[in-house]
Amino acid sequence: MSTKQKDHVFTKNIDHALLSVFNGYKFFIRFFKEAFRGRMEFQELVKQCYAIGYKSLMLIGMTGFITGMVFTKQSRPSLAEFGATSWLPSLVSIAIVRALAALVTALISAGKVGSSIGAELGSMRVTEQIDAMEVSAINPFKFLVVTRVLASTITIPLLMFYCTLVGLMGAFLNVYLNEGTSARLFIEKAFEQITFLDLGTSVAKAVAYGFTIGIVGCYQGYNATKGTEGVGKAANTSVVLSMFLIFIEEVIIVQVSNYFRA
Repeated sequence: MSTKQKDHVFTKNIDHALLSVFNGYKFFIRFFKEAFRGRMEFQELVKQCYAIGYKSLMLIGMTGFITGMVFTKQSRPSLAEFGATSWLPSLVSIAIVRALAALVTALISAGKVGSSIGAELGSMRVTEQIDAMEVSAINPFKFLVVTRVLASTITIPLLMFYCTLVGLMGAFLNVYLNEGTSARLFIEKAFEQITFLDLGTSVAKAVAYGFTIGIVGCYQGYNATKGTEGVGKAANTSVVLSMFLIFIEEVIIVQVSNYFRA
């Protein structure tokens, strides 16, 4: 057996993947240690909530409105075949509250917020700004990572509620233009089938998605290497990995919620 082969436990790719998982686990544990130790950087936390939440309102709002309108338009022909167009508000609200709002918000945020965090921290890493913070007796992990992860965990659920509201407005506009349904009747029908379990599940999804987007983006950026190439890779990997984990979390949370719903 050659020396090159002995350098790997399994193969180069498998070893690299396992090492990445282990480093991600250590980063995850370190986040919770730092989050509950010492003084919280509230000013930076508020700044990140503004950057992640407020600056995403227009994009989330437009996407949510279009989603609600298009989903309503696409669902109408199927219900019309059975003469059940009166069920349209209930169908749309269930779809938006249970799945679409949280998922749309998370995917849009993964692309906008995740890439931004990965690129920003990656740039700071390769230009040695993070190293300079350590020399200046500042805890860069607490200041950069903890604040961004907490900000995304806090703001994504708020954006999800905003997306839900705007999505239902888009659905109502479509129903009103086609069936002439009043706002009062639409609201009554829309929330007739919504339960606290549905709302709780949506909040749990949004919290999990927000934490995932924040921790993945910070991990990729904080550990970026190889100059500008590493910054681009950190931003790209943040988006891809965040979306992949979001879909896995979606499946798990749906299975758990269906167990309690049954």
